[in-house]
Amino acid sequence: MVSAWFMDSSDEDQRLSHQLDPPQPVSLEDLANCGVLYWKLDADNFEKEGKLAEIRAQRGYTYTDCITCTPEKLPNYEQKLKSFFEEHLHSDEEIRFILDGSGYFDIRNYDDKWIRIQVEKGDLIILPAGIYHRFTLDDKDYIKAMRLFVGEPVWTPHNRPADDHPARADYISKIKDGRYA
Repeated sequence: MVSAWFMDSSDEDQRLSHQLDPPQPVSLEDLANCGVLYWKLDADNFEKEGKLAEIRAQRGYTYTDCITCTPEKLPNYEQKLKSFFEEHLHSDEEIRFILDGSGYFDIRNYDDKWIRIQVEKGDLIILPAGIYHRFTLDDKDYIKAMRLFVGEPVWTPHNRPADDHPARADYISKIKDGRYA
C-alpha cells in the first residue's frame, strides 16, 4: 500500500523522507480528494495479471515507454533530477507504473501544502492534469518506471506559477466542485 504524508519545510537533501515530527500521514482518500489515483499491481507479472491492461483500456492509454533513473542509465542525471524536482504542472495526466526501485512524487493539496507520496515497485499512480507536483528519487538513487499516455507523449512542464494555464483552471474547478471527492 502506498505511503503518503505532509512534508516538513527543510531544505535538506530532497531524497530524504521529509516527514513532520510527529508524522502526519495522508490517506488514499485524501489523495483521491486531490485527484490522485492509485493502484497496486504485480510488477513482475502485470501482463498475466491483466489489471494494467484494464486500466489502459478504461482510461485510453495507448502509448507506453520506460525510463530508468539512475546515474548509470540516465544521461545528464543531475540536471534531469533537478528539472524533475522543479514544481510544475502538465496539460495531461502524469501516469507512472513503478517496475522497480523507489522514489517520491510531491503534490500540492488544495491548501497549497506539500504531500509526499512514496512510490515503490508495483505502484501505479496517476496525477491529474493541472496539479502542481514534482518528482525525486529517494536515497537509493534508482527507479524504473513505465510512462503511459493518451496518444503521443507530451513532455511539456509548466513551471509554477502557471495559475492561468487552462489545465490548472480546470483542476481548481474540479476541486471546488467536489468532482474529486
